[in-house]
Formats: sequence, C-alpha cells, structure tokens
Amino acid sequence: MDRKEQIRRYKETPRTAGIYRVLNSSNAKFLVGASVDAPAMLNRQRAQLRMGSHPNRALQSDWDSDGDQMFIFEVLDALEPEDSPDYDPAEDLQALEELWREKLGVAAGATY
Repeated sequence: MDRKEQIRRYKETPRTAGIYRVLNSSNAKFLVGASVDAPAMLNRQRAQLRMGSHPNRALQSDWDSDGDQMFIFEVLDALEPEDSPDYDPAEDLQALEELWREKLGVAAGATY
C-alpha cells in the first residue's frame, strides 16, 4: 500500500468521539473532558504536559512533581458513530460528559 492510500484510509477512519480522563494515581485527582476524537485529545494532553505547557497549572504542577509514571490516560466512554453525514456529536458529548462527571463525583473536588 502506498503512502497516498494510507493517508486516504486514515482520513476515512471514523474518529472515536467520547469522554476521556487524565488521572493522577498518587492523589486520585483527575481531569475529565469530552472530544470528537478522544484518543487524539489524550495525546494532546500528554504532549502538553511533557512540554510543560499544559493550560491547567495545577495538573502541570503535579505532573512535574509526581512524574509521568503516576498518570493514567484513558477513554472512559465512546459514542457510537452515526451514519448520518450531518450528525453533530456536540450535544451527545455534552450530555455524556455530564453523566460521567456525576458518576465520578466531580463536585466532590477531586478534580483539576
């Protein structure tokens, strides 16, 4: 398979929209979010932390002091892809994120 074919297949592959979490296993604090491409968002979070440029200063501080081995990057839930070409997952992602925030007890203050 040539490079152009690989690029075409990659672009045609549906992205995994869903809820992700960055968990600090040393203190149980976590960051929860939603994205139309959750695995890519986790890669972005990890890259920002490694470069020392994550916008969440508390998370960055814990990363710097605890080290990368203490963090778990995970997709908590994924949306089933819709067949409709005009489907916008924004509302579904928002509702799913709210459900996960309730489930994880985000109001309890264990979050970044």
